[in-house]
Amino acid sequence: MMKETTVAMLDMSKTILEKVSFDKILFRKELSKAVQWLRPDEKMLLKVWALTTFGHMYKDIILDVYKSVVKS
Repeated sequence: MMKETTVAMLDMSKTILEKVSFDKILFRKELSKAVQWLRPDEKMLLKVWALTTFGHMYKDIILDVYKSVVKS
């Protein structure tokens, strides 16, 4: 059950980021929220996905959000 919930949170985070990708401020806000909710292994998966999907637009934002995350 826990794994399903985490996968659902990761998928939901990806969906939200896709929907707000038109606005860099919203993108940063939603990425920051997603990083707070996810487990460390899921955070890394989201980072790789975000850089692959949006790195051409928001690489600086993605790296900045992850730089400010306390490694847990």
